[in-house]
Amino acid sequence: MAGARRLVERVAGPGARSRVAPPGLLPLPRPPVAPAPPTRPTPPEGANNLVIVVLDSCRFDSFLAAGATRTAALGPLERRWSYASWTAPSHYNLLMGLLPHGSPTQVFASDYYKRDLARYAERLGIEDMSFQRLLPSLYLPSFLRDALGYHTSAMVSMPVLNPTTPLNVGFDSYELMPTHNDFRAMLDRLDFPDDRPSFHLLNVGETHYPYAVPGDEPADWPRISGLHGVVKHLDAALAADAGGEIADFFTDRQLADLRARQVHATRYCDAVIGDLLDAVPSRTWVIVTADHGELFGEAGYFGHGPIAHEKVFEVPFVEGRVR
Repeated sequence: MAGARRLVERVAGPGARSRVAPPGLLPLPRPPVAPAPPTRPTPPEGANNLVIVVLDSCRFDSFLAAGATRTAALGPLERRWSYASWTAPSHYNLLMGLLPHGSPTQVFASDYYKRDLARYAERLGIEDMSFQRLLPSLYLPSFLRDALGYHTSAMVSMPVLNPTTPLNVGFDSYELMPTHNDFRAMLDRLDFPDDRPSFHLLNVGETHYPYAVPGDEPADWPRISGLHGVVKHLDAALAADAGGEIADFFTDRQLADLRARQVHATRYCDAVIGDLLDAVPSRTWVIVTADHGELFGEAGYFGHGPIAHEKVFEVPFVEGRVR
């Protein structure tokens, strides 16, 4: 892309427990959700904990450029494709149990879904797992909690996933984090009861615009017209610093700098993932992926959302069992 180019923004119980005491809960309303069964089922013997880490907006080649040596301990890195190009619908797919796919050939979609869901037998460490067991809800948190007796939890960084959304079904706890970029704080809040396996969904915001890690000065964050409201508190943070101009045009260098910020944020998250792998109990299956990618100038776009471009669907995928 030669010279400056205008870009179009497209972002739309009981039992002993192992836990670090969390800060007070946010005063957010919580919608009515389907209650857990009066008596929660006894979990299958030897069932694994399941942790899904979603690096919001992290495109595959940013993850590749970051190195991600700590995450590599889980297993090989795969290039996969998200079912959606922005956060909310992609997370709904994830919570249906449909993880980013490899764009398989010569297979009917229904057969692929059945095979993909059957892989949860290995992930959960249970023998009887099939597409039929998820019916009629087709929703992983409800199935894990109500059919298998799991403790279920979600911690999210993006406001579009807040606890009042329909995603908050089948969870024992569901929190919108106080800040958009504090993955490490999630580790302190993780709760693994001793009497049953756990499922945790972690939506991580460091890799989402403005690609800021803890300690970065808000005054140094990139400023993109029309995008300030996407991240909580970004408008207020930028209002405190009146210097500089909001960018409506980007040079190739500016776009490269934005992508470099995402790579840096991904490298930071990899270190936190390493600490997560050290901290979780034995028999924990961890999945690290992204909900969608990001565009840094390709086809004249920045960001994600209503865009049909491979880089907004291309995501990293790593999974494996810890100890």
